[in-house]
Amino acid sequence: MKYLYYPGCSLESTAREYDMATRAMMHALSVELIEIPGWTCCGATAAKAVDRRLALAMPAVSLALAETVDSAADILVPCSACYLNLKQVYQIAAADPRTLAEINEILAAESLHYSGKVRPRHILDILAKDIGPTGILQQITHSLSGLRVAPYYGCQCLRPYRVFDDPEAPTSMDALLAAAGANLHPWSMAARCCSASHMTTNPDVSKELVFRILKSARGADAIATVCPMCQMNLEGHQGWISSCYGEDVRIPVYYLPQLLGLAMGIPARDLGLNAKSARTAALSD
Repeated sequence: MKYLYYPGCSLESTAREYDMATRAMMHALSVELIEIPGWTCCGATAAKAVDRRLALAMPAVSLALAETVDSAADILVPCSACYLNLKQVYQIAAADPRTLAEINEILAAESLHYSGKVRPRHILDILAKDIGPTGILQQITHSLSGLRVAPYYGCQCLRPYRVFDDPEAPTSMDALLAAAGANLHPWSMAARCCSASHMTTNPDVSKELVFRILKSARGADAIATVCPMCQMNLEGHQGWISSCYGEDVRIPVYYLPQLLGLAMGIPARDLGLNAKSARTAALSD
């Protein structure tokens, strides 16, 4: 099994442990990742606010570069925001030839062209559909039995493109964690937005949303996520939010590949587990 790999900027900076865990876990699953040579920033959420053409061209550059490697391959994308931007251009290529021509006019300045063949896929999509809980189960050597995990999907891997799971009641991560032996924390916040993009511009709104999510996770040992923005937003502000509301809502937020990798017997240092700002005794043991 082989995929082109688009790590995105976060996985080379604030979410390096997500990149480490993804590569280590995929290696253990005998999945080959070929990093797209010369890939660039997808534009994140900032490009859309600046210029529509810029917001389309930035992800299109990496899609065009991917086609120079293997135009029939799928691209594995761990970051939910990157996935959303790459997916948007892929959808436009399939349904809007006029806009695709506009994009390719911009790409021509770099001697690039995107035909719409390579398909960006979120890492959760690939884990759930291509590998599946059975494939995960076959690699488990250190069951997560005894660890209670709250699966948190966030919004960008689920909406607006309904590709691999129910946007309102997702279950794909649940099955993977259960295959690794984890106990699932029952809650209704799995697909709620954490408002990460508004934490600096409207902190009062974001603070309330994060507090509700963390409070609902009470009783779990950890939260599992597949989004670097969600991970940073849910874990990085816990001390401040606990102080604001007078309730201790601190809980570790791990990337799904970290937890699955641990269950596969991959050393903690190779999964970047030492990068956490908070840890539970259950997982440390």
